[in-house]
Amino acid sequence: MAYWLFKIVLSPIMFLLYRVRPKHRAAIPPKGGAILAANHQAFCDSLFIPLVVIRRKVTFLAKAEYFDDPKMAWFFRAAGQIPIRRGGGSASERALATALEVLDNGQLIALYPEGTRSLDEYVHKGRTGVARMALRSGCPVVPVGLRGTTDVQPVGQNWMRPFRRVSVVFGDPMYLLPGDIADAPSEQEALRDFTDRLMHTIAELSDRPYLDEYIPKKAKS
Repeated sequence: MAYWLFKIVLSPIMFLLYRVRPKHRAAIPPKGGAILAANHQAFCDSLFIPLVVIRRKVTFLAKAEYFDDPKMAWFFRAAGQIPIRRGGGSASERALATALEVLDNGQLIALYPEGTRSLDEYVHKGRTGVARMALRSGCPVVPVGLRGTTDVQPVGQNWMRPFRRVSVVFGDPMYLLPGDIADAPSEQEALRDFTDRLMHTIAELSDRPYLDEYIPKKAKS
């Protein structure tokens, strides 16, 4: 309930302050679990994606540190975000298990395959977690290209600048099925190939160049 109240209040303000243009929104399945995988250059990315998904709730996997402040925790939960501790091993497995539970309930998950915000003009090499999630759930991955959010919120800027143009461009759903794994040399190579194709599509949709390198650790935020 908090999510929809939050959206009812915020949506008119956001559409008033920003010229938000969704494109190919019909690519989002009308029902059932699906994964929205987007590029990530600004904190406000997580506001614009749910804004243009009109009839369905969008759940994000968010850094658990955002929930340390009780007031901010309410905001993030109202925005449909689930706290996840970042890191490898058991933390990654917990994130995957949480996402699969949401997908099994027929809901939408949104995430950023790059793992964190990019501080440059590139769409970077993606982590294979989204491919693993697609394989385990059988759900489609809808690539999403965000354009203009760095004009709204430049690197290092906490406040959102009004009266900027933002586009949210959706691509055709992509699937990774068990048969694709059987035809590949190994599961890991199939996951990598799917992720690379996804990231190239996201780069094209976001009108940004692709860089086949992970975001450097020192650039993470």
